[in-house]
Amino acid sequence: MSLPPAHHRRTARRLPAALAGATAGVLAAGLVTAPAHAESGPSAPLGTVAGTAGHARFEPGSCPRTADPIPALKDAHCGTLTVPEKRDRHGKGWGRRITLAVAIVPAAAKRHAGDPIVWLAGGPGDDAVSEIPMALAGGLNRDRDVIFMSQRGTYSADPQLTCPNVDEFAADSLGLVFGAPSTGRLHVEETRKCRDRVVSRGADPSAYYGPESAADYDDLRKALGIGKWNVFGISYGTNLALHYMRLHPEGIRSVGIDGVLPPALAGGAVTWKAAREGFDGLFRACEQQPACNTRYPHLKATFERLVGQVEARPVTTTVTVPGRPRPVKVVLDGGVLVNWLASATHVAAGVPRSIDELAHGNPRRIAEQWAGGKLSPQAIGRTGHGLAYGVFCREWTPYESEADVVRAGRRLFPSFPRSVLVNAPFLAWLHPDCRAWDVPPADPSVRRRTYSDIPTLVLSGGFDAQTAPSSGPYAARTLSRSIAVTVPYVAHVVFADSKCAQTMTVSFFDRPDAPDTSCLAGLEPPAFEIGT
Repeated sequence: MSLPPAHHRRTARRLPAALAGATAGVLAAGLVTAPAHAESGPSAPLGTVAGTAGHARFEPGSCPRTADPIPALKDAHCGTLTVPEKRDRHGKGWGRRITLAVAIVPAAAKRHAGDPIVWLAGGPGDDAVSEIPMALAGGLNRDRDVIFMSQRGTYSADPQLTCPNVDEFAADSLGLVFGAPSTGRLHVEETRKCRDRVVSRGADPSAYYGPESAADYDDLRKALGIGKWNVFGISYGTNLALHYMRLHPEGIRSVGIDGVLPPALAGGAVTWKAAREGFDGLFRACEQQPACNTRYPHLKATFERLVGQVEARPVTTTVTVPGRPRPVKVVLDGGVLVNWLASATHVAAGVPRSIDELAHGNPRRIAEQWAGGKLSPQAIGRTGHGLAYGVFCREWTPYESEADVVRAGRRLFPSFPRSVLVNAPFLAWLHPDCRAWDVPPADPSVRRRTYSDIPTLVLSGGFDAQTAPSSGPYAARTLSRSIAVTVPYVAHVVFADSKCAQTMTVSFFDRPDAPDTSCLAGLEPPAFEIGT
């Protein structure tokens, strides 16, 4: 189960559509670290020569297939990194090999810095190559080459551990009551089918999780012959970046993390915290705007009342979705409203009007947005659920009980019924799913906080209802050379939506100890729509 797309106008970025292994400490110590070697002259462009690093090997080659056209690939240097599926610490051989697609987009400037940036995608389960347009739209390649490697199990990796049946169920279940136990049982059955699909491809489900992915990136840097590089992670990629900093700090010049999910907090409880903080940020912005507050007074109380009402008596409607010849049946209950708003903070200007219309008996706007996201072609068959469940079920659920999730939700949303609280936003039925996924817990070290003196830019959004804005400062407290910034009025992954965040990020990689944050002073809240 991957977290759903945060914003359907952009490449999906999930956290919480899509979280019997060796210990994390052993992962760090046990890597074979024979020096990488290039097989042609040192002046060749990055990614155009083969290289090895222990049991890993990079081979130049054609660019990966993508679900959507990506024009920047025509100028990219591409290839594959081959790595062990499971790094064996006991001298029994390295077994099965897997390949990860690599695309290197050259810097826009002819004279540019020699240390590249490596991009860590969201999800878990999103494909980094699909996020190239987002990175380039923000100018990340202005002065540096940017490296995109598919995380293991994702769309352009081999094996590709996508499970379209899980995505199709999310679409097909629009007409079911989201929080009903019967819906949960059907969801878990699709999870079992997904696991069967993963195993049928010869994959070991326990090999797809954060510490192994972190080792893949360390191998990539060495195989490419890079002495120092910079890291930029969004959403789940921040979780992976913090693992990477802890396990393989050598070779990292600086790190940017945006939409932060610290490994020590990851799970349902922090997802409820994110919803509380993101919702309240949006509600406060409406209260502070006279026209919005006058037209939509007590917006927070209205929304929370509606969650309880539609959970007790779900609302059924039909809507028309672009690309669908027939009207679509949609059922709105409390869980749907919570998940809708957690994504709708990306289109904040229309949220008060949508809530008000539902309060007056018109569910159309919310139902159209909810159905449009689930039925979008971008929501089907693109998420590496094999990686997503590995992260969730090895790193998250073993260290957080279902009761912990309910307690956190009740503390933050005391009026919500238990049937809503049991399913944290984007993580519905996660514990039953993980029982079906049946992988052993990761070593407890996977939950350790990252202590580092690597220069780090920590970005959060004031409207982020997917990863709590407060999680950024939490992560920064153990990063001694970090700069934590909350960009107001922006939702999850500020780099995608905020020119200010883009400016700060690019300037940070130029000057990690002194990024340009002056643009923060001029930011304004959205002008909320005022209905008649």
